[in-house]
Amino acid sequence: MAKTLKILIAEDHQTVRDGLKLIVNAQEDMEVVGEAGDGREVIELASKLHPDVVLMDISMPEVNGLTATARLKRTEPDLKILALTRHTDDAYLQEMIEAGISGYVLKQSDSRGLIRAIRTVVKGNYYLDPALAGKVFRSFGDINYALRGELKGKKLSARESETLRYTALGYSNSEIAEKMNISVKTIEAHKANSMKKLNMKCRRDIVSYAILQGWLREN
Repeated sequence: MAKTLKILIAEDHQTVRDGLKLIVNAQEDMEVVGEAGDGREVIELASKLHPDVVLMDISMPEVNGLTATARLKRTEPDLKILALTRHTDDAYLQEMIEAGISGYVLKQSDSRGLIRAIRTVVKGNYYLDPALAGKVFRSFGDINYALRGELKGKKLSARESETLRYTALGYSNSEIAEKMNISVKTIEAHKANSMKKLNMKCRRDIVSYAILQGWLREN
C-alpha cells in the first residue's frame, strides 16, 4: 500500500486553505494533517506533525513565509517546502530559493499543477511553475554568463558534481550523504570545494548552475 503523504498548509486566508484542503484530500495518497494561519504557527505545527510537504504562503502575518521557511530548514533540513503564492516577481523566487524551498507554485495555476508540484518535490526534484520559467531564465542570465566564464579550465570531480546536483534538487546534506554513502563532513567539503572552484556565493548560484546543466528537468 502506498504511503499517504502528509501535507501541512500555511496560508492566512481561511477560504484559500479550505480550497487547498479539498484539492489535496481528493488525492488517494495525500492528506492535509494541519493548517496554519501565520508563519509562527506553521513552525510550531511542523515540529509536532512532521509533514512530508509544507505548502507555504509568502505573505503572512506575525512571521512571513520567507522567514518561516528559513527557520524550518534550520531545524527540519529534510522537510520539503513548496512556496505557494501570487507573487510573480522573480525577486521573491530568488529569496525563497535562498531560504531553502524545493519548489515554487503560483496560486493562479490550476489544481493539477499544484498536485504535480507536490509529487515532484517529494521525489527529490525541484519544481518551478511553468508560468515563471521564461522570467527566471532571463533573471539568471547574468549569473549564467558569469558561470560559463568560470567553467573554462575548471572541472569538478564526479563527486563534486553529484553533490551540487543533489543540493540543487533540494536534498539536505544528511540526505546527500546517505545517497552517496559518505559522511556529512565529506559532503560539506565537496560542496565548499565546488563552490570555490566556480566562484559561487550562495544557493541561488548552485540552482543557476544546475539549470545550465539540465539537472532541474523533471524526471
